[in-house]
Amino acid sequence: MRDTAGSIAEIYSLGTGPWTMTPVTRGALGQIWKLTGNGRSWAVKELLFGCDEAQVRREAALREAAEGLGIASPRLHADPYGAHATRLDSPDGGSWVKLYDWVDGSPADASDPDVLDWFGRTMALLHQAGEGAVGTPGDWYERCPDDAEWEDVLKKVRDAGLPWSEELGRFVATSAPPLAHWVTPSASHGLVTSHLDLQPQNVLVGPDGPVLLDWDNAGPVAAEREFARAVHVWSGGNEVDIESARLLARAYRDAGGPAVITGPESFSMLFATALNYVHVQAETAVDPTVTDAQRRFASVQAVSFLRGVPDLAAVALLVAALDT
Repeated sequence: MRDTAGSIAEIYSLGTGPWTMTPVTRGALGQIWKLTGNGRSWAVKELLFGCDEAQVRREAALREAAEGLGIASPRLHADPYGAHATRLDSPDGGSWVKLYDWVDGSPADASDPDVLDWFGRTMALLHQAGEGAVGTPGDWYERCPDDAEWEDVLKKVRDAGLPWSEELGRFVATSAPPLAHWVTPSASHGLVTSHLDLQPQNVLVGPDGPVLLDWDNAGPVAAEREFARAVHVWSGGNEVDIESARLLARAYRDAGGPAVITGPESFSMLFATALNYVHVQAETAVDPTVTDAQRRFASVQAVSFLRGVPDLAAVALLVAALDT
């Protein structure tokens, strides 16, 4: 990646180097690299499935607004033309990258009361700042695969002889339908512009406190649904910790957060994103147009999420505990 590192440094006027690029972690949509040179480091996100430039502009705008509220996040750098994503040309067609400040820190401990308090207050600030959003939430958050789509991907996985095909078949027959029942379009009122991926793994705790990462999905969402999803993932998921959920919810309400959980319907976004993630990873695991590495990654992700989809019993506990 030496040539790529040099190209990025030149585009963003980072200096003469020498430059090194070290892989850090792989997410669903991109590979994170650590770019190092001249005694400094930056984070480079390589977008593996193309770039939605309008989405990048939404990310940059929300990040800037959040900074004004005191919400710490890595700076997203603009290139000389003011764009926050840059295409690197190469013989195989090139790739898109985004450049961020590097953040040193440790993963957020979702059981730490101070971290939960910070997160509840931070989500409330985001929801207040994003009130009155226009537009419609994306299908990823509003709908889930229908029977025909599940049967299609199940056939592909079986035909490919993947070892988890029967596990997927059981999931499609038993677990998916009860969750899909609660996936519905949001009402047109009560939408906010927000982060849309508020998970503990997207928070690092640095020397100056927590830092919120991975704003790629920023857009409109029902505040109630993002709040419900966040409560679930921050309070232990299916191994729900009621006290953690209550602490988070109290911090959110005390900071002026507008959302209230009313029932399983509040968790529509949680169910939709879980079902869609399993489906898209299963699709990618048998997609001949992507790389072998991408297929392997998708296969591992599909199996992992098949075994951790939200449990309606856990959701019922949260509804009862947070009933106001």
